[in-house]
Amino acid sequence: AQVVESGGGLVQPGGALRLSCATSETIIGIHEMGWYRQAPGQERELVAQFIGDGTPNYADYVKGRFTISRDNAKTTMYLQMNSLKPEDTAIYYCRWTTWYKGKQYWGQGTEVSVSS
Repeated sequence: AQVVESGGGLVQPGGALRLSCATSETIIGIHEMGWYRQAPGQERELVAQFIGDGTPNYADYVKGRFTISRDNAKTTMYLQMNSLKPEDTAIYYCRWTTWYKGKQYWGQGTEVSVSS
């Protein structure tokens, strides 16, 4: 399956962006759907995720500001980012992971820059 992201860009501090991520086909046996980010010189880190059919998990640094959601078919997910801060600047990646062998499907990444 191909995974395509969209929605990044440049925004001022306090602004908002919505990222989208879609697969080209239904992925069978989904274990995780999540958003990750990687800032320059930093390791990739978890932002938010769904595990199975559970409620979302969020990294502490985005709680109350970011919201992850997905469609019923689990072929599209979103990340609504509000009250953005300069430290949110990073490349954002989406990922699907399957139960079987933990196969991962990554998006190509979308750049988010928060600056005045």
